[in-house]
Amino acid sequence: MIEILEMVGSEINDLINRVGYGHLGCSRCDQPYVLPIHYASDGTDIFIYTTVGLKSETLKLNPKVCLQIEEISSDGLWKSVVLTGEAEELVDRIEREKAVELIRSTNPTLMPALAIKWSHDWIRKNVEVVYKITILKATGRMSSEVRIATASAVPDISCVDPQL
Repeated sequence: MIEILEMVGSEINDLINRVGYGHLGCSRCDQPYVLPIHYASDGTDIFIYTTVGLKSETLKLNPKVCLQIEEISSDGLWKSVVLTGEAEELVDRIEREKAVELIRSTNPTLMPALAIKWSHDWIRKNVEVVYKITILKATGRMSSEVRIATASAVPDISCVDPQL
């Protein structure tokens, strides 16, 4: 049997700091947009390195985001954290360099953001963007396997008098 448990703050932080990728949700004109993304955490905020495109256009119009992070050990054993927050493009050179250094510590190649982009048989120029997500709320759940012991249906006859 599987039991669903609430994660406590240290368990949530451990998952955030260990995994490094998740699914970023944002919304533009009431249309949800969800995509896989690599991230880094400094223990307080989340940092994302990406290139200009639909997500950067969406975040300019609506900086409210949701980041879902998961770890699946097997079909029944998993952990999932959902963060809600606000994304802010880092434009200050020092803040941006610090964030990129942190991101490179977990994703040295900055892939897939720096992969070559093809559009109508032409290479699209990669214009990089760095975001800081200020976490407003973090929740987490995890499964736990519960083993139920069954009582034996066979009586213990070792102490029964054989004369009876």
